[in-house]
Amino acid sequence: MFICNIKLSRTKFFKSVLAIMAIICIALAGVGIFKMYSSNKEYETFGGDCMPSGEIAYLTDENYTNILKQVHENLDTYIGQKICYTGYVYRVSDLPENQFVLARDMCLDNTNQTVVVGFLCSLENAMDFDNYTWVKVTGSIQKGNYFGDIPCVAIEAIEKVEEPENRIVPAPNENFIQTSVIY
Repeated sequence: MFICNIKLSRTKFFKSVLAIMAIICIALAGVGIFKMYSSNKEYETFGGDCMPSGEIAYLTDENYTNILKQVHENLDTYIGQKICYTGYVYRVSDLPENQFVLARDMCLDNTNQTVVVGFLCSLENAMDFDNYTWVKVTGSIQKGNYFGDIPCVAIEAIEKVEEPENRIVPAPNENFIQTSVIY
């Protein structure tokens, strides 16, 4: 039989526990700071000259309709948010010459029925881009008016691009989590 007799004083015990807790807190703080800085890439490659990712949100085929819905439902939250995304120029007859909808086709259900969805955009030389021309835009969300307040992207940069293989985006996801900043 092996017997070990350890005598600890209360002072040494509390100092040991306090030291261990301090080491754990410092380690957790270090891990948190590392994750915060390592996940914030200074530049995200999207092809072209888009802005640093800390200042701009990149819309993809997968998140396009979720973000579109989120911004429409909470416009005041996103005013000034910079976004970069691709779509085609779509004009409605009652829009001014300096505006168009930068659109994508959204699939309604599994019967392949689609509807046109997108952000209203404003650009001084909007008429230089024909209907159904595919472009990539960078701009900031502003409050526009089309039968009420809606998001309007004030375009800061625009370039023609090739039509993507899949021009259809999925319907909004019910599990999408809304935030105050678009990621």
